[in-house]
Amino acid sequence: MTPYTPFSADRPADLTLLTFRVPMRDGVELATDVYLPSGPGPFPSVLQRTPYDRTAASNADVTQGDPRPASRAEQGAQYAAEGLAFVIQDCRGTHASEGAFVKYLSDGEDGADTCAWLVAQAWSDGRICTVGLSYDAHTQGALGCYDPPGLVAQVLDCGGLWNAWKSGGRAFGVFEMKQVMWAFRQAIGSPESAADPKLKSALEAEDIEASMRRLPWRRGESPLRHHPKYEEYLIDQWEHEVFDGFWQKPPIWMEGNHQRYSKAACVHLSGWYDPYVLSVTRNYQGLKTAGKGPQYLILGAFTHGHRSRPFAGDVDFGHDAPLDSWAGDWPSYRLRMFDGVLRGQSSGEPSVRYFLMGGGSGERTRQGRLLHGGSWRSAADWPPPEARPMDLYLHPGGSLGLLRSQTPGECSWRHDPADPVPTRGGNVASLEPLAMAGGYDQSTTDRNDVLIFLTDTLEAPLDVVGSITVHLTVSTDAPDTDFTAKLIDVYPPSLDFPDGFALNLSDGIVRLRFAEDPTRARSASPNEQRQVQIVLPDIANRFVAGHRLRLDIASSNFPKYEFARGTGPTLGPFGAPVALNMLHFSEAGTNVLSFHVLPEHAEFRKPPPKAP
Repeated sequence: MTPYTPFSADRPADLTLLTFRVPMRDGVELATDVYLPSGPGPFPSVLQRTPYDRTAASNADVTQGDPRPASRAEQGAQYAAEGLAFVIQDCRGTHASEGAFVKYLSDGEDGADTCAWLVAQAWSDGRICTVGLSYDAHTQGALGCYDPPGLVAQVLDCGGLWNAWKSGGRAFGVFEMKQVMWAFRQAIGSPESAADPKLKSALEAEDIEASMRRLPWRRGESPLRHHPKYEEYLIDQWEHEVFDGFWQKPPIWMEGNHQRYSKAACVHLSGWYDPYVLSVTRNYQGLKTAGKGPQYLILGAFTHGHRSRPFAGDVDFGHDAPLDSWAGDWPSYRLRMFDGVLRGQSSGEPSVRYFLMGGGSGERTRQGRLLHGGSWRSAADWPPPEARPMDLYLHPGGSLGLLRSQTPGECSWRHDPADPVPTRGGNVASLEPLAMAGGYDQSTTDRNDVLIFLTDTLEAPLDVVGSITVHLTVSTDAPDTDFTAKLIDVYPPSLDFPDGFALNLSDGIVRLRFAEDPTRARSASPNEQRQVQIVLPDIANRFVAGHRLRLDIASSNFPKYEFARGTGPTLGPFGAPVALNMLHFSEAGTNVLSFHVLPEHAEFRKPPPKAP
């Protein structure tokens, strides 16, 4: 292959635009634009596959220095200046590409076929790098599962579906409502709606929030009935409740394909308030364990795609929080990564960069946000190898501590499907304006369907890093219900925040009938005690002295997640009765919050001495 030699940075990029209809294995042709640099070539390629229109300007690469959405020609010029061809393709069934759109499921084979086509082109030197945010990151993970020819580097930006049944499509079996909003918005903005004003008007007239409360939908009766293409795949996802063959396909199950995955060098990026942090961390770990190419992980304090902002919701993390503070900017980081891979040289980057939230003043900024602060750190792996496990035990009186509860008992609450616990911030996307991503104050709650567990006030800082798991012993009088957990950093009252500030960090959910075996649902017997495990997306947060850890337990978080109706199968009737749910305590101490801490504050892990 021709050695890679980047052009001088000050050389203007003279672009040639070529448009192709690239045939797939089934004969369907996908619209593909190629932006070629000047010069004889051949060139390495940067491939992006998208459902968002290959010709539309993109805000995926905005930076602090340049917040404008970039045109595709501008993107092509940036790559061309480094001697790279930029290839961008409409996904199957979207915009100018042929075929039927089925979200995610065709992206693996189509991506692999596109790579095979690319390496055969005269202007290609046979090496391919891939880029893209969100869905465009999912397409990267999908094609990587097929180990296509020529693939040498990937930058999976806030995406790559590790296990869409556990995160991305469903959350450990519970349907993620961002899928509904995404389908609805895509239908409104589709070429079909643009060509048919009546179709667009019919979609826009639907009250999507009210319709989401009437789930489950049926074909021909949903707000998407006007646009069957989007209705069909969405309800298809919905009807496959258990972790069956539908979810065990390469495009949406990278976890099951790590061993066969490409040996390309991969960068996995996400933010603490991005919905794909669980997928990104698990793909990094799984591909590294499988012995694939070099794996890099970047975890920042930002929401989906907003890596250059210093804030998320009502919380500010300081001027160093944007990725730009150490990377220069995101496009520059990517080019450096590709340059190293194409030259066969190490990038010099640490395996892991993560933003440790916390440690700020807690004052109110001029924009009205809480200054939570934080700093970037590097690590040899994730979680950092020096991190140590720690358990905190839930007590029936509402305390959370290092000692096991010695008091048997129960705590109960009622889950009313007609009045679910509302989503307030968190790692969400595509739900605006119904729910916003980021950190928000959880201090005020007058609900009686949320159990709150609190530690004593911390006497020393505690750095929590990595995965979080909540183990519970539960029961319900309904055939089925959900259990949710939310980890919160509690600020004490201050002049700026007289009621304190309870900052949400991470939350998760589990559906009872999937708790034992994801491949086979089992409804609960009335008041049967069962063990459940709630997996929360990873975090890195410093709980400073004077703060408290808080864990909220409930049975809904809407509209982030579909709420349980207590009727067992999803296709049961709406209007299910209120469920009485219980948390059971025993001397065995089976209600536990488990996480990892950095050792500089390991003294917090030592239980206090027992009284003589």
